[in-house]
Amino acid sequence: MSSSVRVRFAPSPTGFLHIGGARTALFNWLFARHHGGTFILRIEDTDTARNTQAAVDVIVQGLRWLGLDWDEGPESADAGGPARGSRGPYFQSRRETIYRRRLQELRDRGLAYDREDAVYFRMTREPVLIPDLIVGDVLRPLTDREVEDPDWVLWRSDGQPVFHFVNVVDDLEMGITHVIRGDDHLTNTAKHLALFHAFGAKPPRFGHLPLILNEDGTKMSKRDRGAVVTNYQEDGFLPDAVLNYLALLGWSPADGQEFLTPPEVIARFDLDRIHRSAARFDVKKLTALHFEHVRRLASDRFVALGVAALDRAGIPTAGYPARYVEAALRTVQEKGKLFSELPDWTDFYFLPDDAITPDPDAAAKVLTPASGPLLDQLAAAFDSVAEFTAAALESVLKQLAIQLQVKAGALVQPCRLACTGRAVGPSLYHLMEVLGRDRVLRRLKQASALATAR
Repeated sequence: MSSSVRVRFAPSPTGFLHIGGARTALFNWLFARHHGGTFILRIEDTDTARNTQAAVDVIVQGLRWLGLDWDEGPESADAGGPARGSRGPYFQSRRETIYRRRLQELRDRGLAYDREDAVYFRMTREPVLIPDLIVGDVLRPLTDREVEDPDWVLWRSDGQPVFHFVNVVDDLEMGITHVIRGDDHLTNTAKHLALFHAFGAKPPRFGHLPLILNEDGTKMSKRDRGAVVTNYQEDGFLPDAVLNYLALLGWSPADGQEFLTPPEVIARFDLDRIHRSAARFDVKKLTALHFEHVRRLASDRFVALGVAALDRAGIPTAGYPARYVEAALRTVQEKGKLFSELPDWTDFYFLPDDAITPDPDAAAKVLTPASGPLLDQLAAAFDSVAEFTAAALESVLKQLAIQLQVKAGALVQPCRLACTGRAVGPSLYHLMEVLGRDRVLRRLKQASALATAR
């Protein structure tokens, strides 16, 4: 297959980007990138009563967040988009001149006619064979009603063209070679094929994708958690992990590899590996892929994303040295957490010492009067360390535990609570190295006073 491949994603802007739509966009994008072709974004916004600019923005932002870039846009406003030289997207609401020209073409051929203030298409009176690259050949017979009157509306009496008409005209005008879309559109394809033939044009090749179901096998609706791309942005998922997982919803590579970067998915992707059966959404698998993507993420990108996550949570990092911020965030990278979870795992690095408030439940168990002297001795031991490194701190703590004839946990737990205010978090020894000697000693002294006062 050559670089002549041209595909499109054509959403209707009705308020959100559904996960099924995002996967459709992804599969088109992957197919174009794999074959060196062109990926077009076309907004099907002729339904002015339901479509809004805010909904367009949601779609565009969602695609950009996933890293799905489109390749071209209209050359002028008359072609359905912004100014000359831009990269789109195309908007159907700006292409009425094209649609009216194509409508007249059908009239001139005797394939469209006026009836009751609407314009109708003379539909074929024969069953339509739909060759499909994914589900195989599908024969679309005429229904009983269609046998009597198979013709259908091209242009409504309210002056608006119907979806089927503008969809085909745009695919024809834009030279679309492959239409890859959800199998809920399969019932429309007979009409679309008939229109292509009416225009004397070779139809694109069609491929209809299986549904995405919930984990329990029910159809996923927009109300289900995980059904809308915005949810993943808000929950702090890494875009590459979501892209990786979406690619595996209905497709699998020949080598069976599941952890894939975007370039790796592009290299492996093709339509012959798409499954015919419906895909089931598995949030555990998505989370596992996210964990791996975060762990393997380049350090500088992880830090940049982490800083942005902290800023959104109201935790400013600008007042701290860049090396300190980087070191703090790197202590949690191996945890593979969602970026929305990073504030709860790293806020203690960016709080004043006297703002560290131990979790009440954990403090009741760990900061007892007996732990006060332990924290004082631990502080003295840490103060004497020549180099305040994770390895040295770990060695000193374990040696002190042996000397005091207590388990290491008797020192680790109150020390962690003193330094972070929480019972869980990054590696204790590495987080103390990042905090530095002065901060750690002040926080141990503060916790010791709190324990002794109980």
